[in-house]
Amino acid sequence: MAYFNNIAPIQYEGTKTKNMFAFRHYNPEEVVLGKTMEEHLHFALAFWHTITMDGADPFGSATMERPWDLEGGTELEIAHRRVDAFFEIAEKLGVKYYCFHDVDIAPQGKSLKEFYANLDEITDHLLEKQKETGIKLLWNTANMFSNPRYMNGVSTSNRAEVFAYGAAQVKKGLELSKKLGGENYVFWGGREGYESLLNTDMALEMDHMAKFFHMAVDYAKSIDHLPVFLIEPKPKEPMTHQYDYDAATAMAFLQKYDLTDYFKLNLETNHAWLAGHTFEHELNTAR
Repeated sequence: MAYFNNIAPIQYEGTKTKNMFAFRHYNPEEVVLGKTMEEHLHFALAFWHTITMDGADPFGSATMERPWDLEGGTELEIAHRRVDAFFEIAEKLGVKYYCFHDVDIAPQGKSLKEFYANLDEITDHLLEKQKETGIKLLWNTANMFSNPRYMNGVSTSNRAEVFAYGAAQVKKGLELSKKLGGENYVFWGGREGYESLLNTDMALEMDHMAKFFHMAVDYAKSIDHLPVFLIEPKPKEPMTHQYDYDAATAMAFLQKYDLTDYFKLNLETNHAWLAGHTFEHELNTAR
C-alpha cells in the first residue's frame, strides 16, 4: 500500500527553488574532494523517529497520528504497514540506508519466544523491501532501556535474569543483522550507570558490562557475522553517572577490557553537548 502518492521523489533543485519538497543544498552527484556527496554522506532513515515515534513527552500524550497506525488490525498487521510506509518514504527521499531498534519494528508479545517470532516475520518483510529497493541496513540495536525490567541497567543490573534477557535480545539482534546484511551493531548504555555509589559496586558492574560485550563478540564470530560494534555515548539520559559518558571514557573502557579490535564509537552532536563538550572535541578525541 502506498501512503504518499501525491509526493514525487525529492530532487535537488538548488537554493532558489520555491518547491517545498526539494533539496536545496544536498546534490548527491556534486563532487567534493574527489567523491560525490552521496559517497561522503551515508544518510540513514531511523525507523523509530520516522514511523513509530508518536510525539508524546513527559507532560503530554501522543500528538502524531500516523495513517498506517489508524487502519486497525493486529499489532503485526500494523507492523507490516509500517514497513511499507517506511520504505516508501526512504525511496522518495533517496536515502540508501536505514536503522532500527528491535521493538520499533515488531511487537514484543507476551514472551521472548513470541517476540522472536514477530521479529522473524517482520524482518522477512524488511528483507523483501531491501531487495526491491536496494536500501541497506546501516545498523540495528536492541532496545534495552524502555522496559521496566531495565530500570537499573542490563549488563550492570544486579539481577541475573535481566542480564540474561538483554543478552537474548542482543543474540537475536545479531542474527537479524546477519539476515539483513547489517554493517554495524550499536550499543547504547543509557541505563548502564548509577545514581549513588552508596549502593553500587562500580568495578564489578564495569566487569559485567565488559563480559556482556565479549559475549556479543563471541556470538557474532560463532554465526560468521561480525559487524562493526558501536558504542554510543549519551550521558545523563537517564542515569546521573553513566559508564559510557563520552568518547574518552568509552575508549578507556574499551582499552581496559581488550575490546578495541571490535568496537568503534557512534558519536552524536547533542550527546557531545550533554557531556559538556563540542562535537568537534568528541571527534578529535576519537581520532
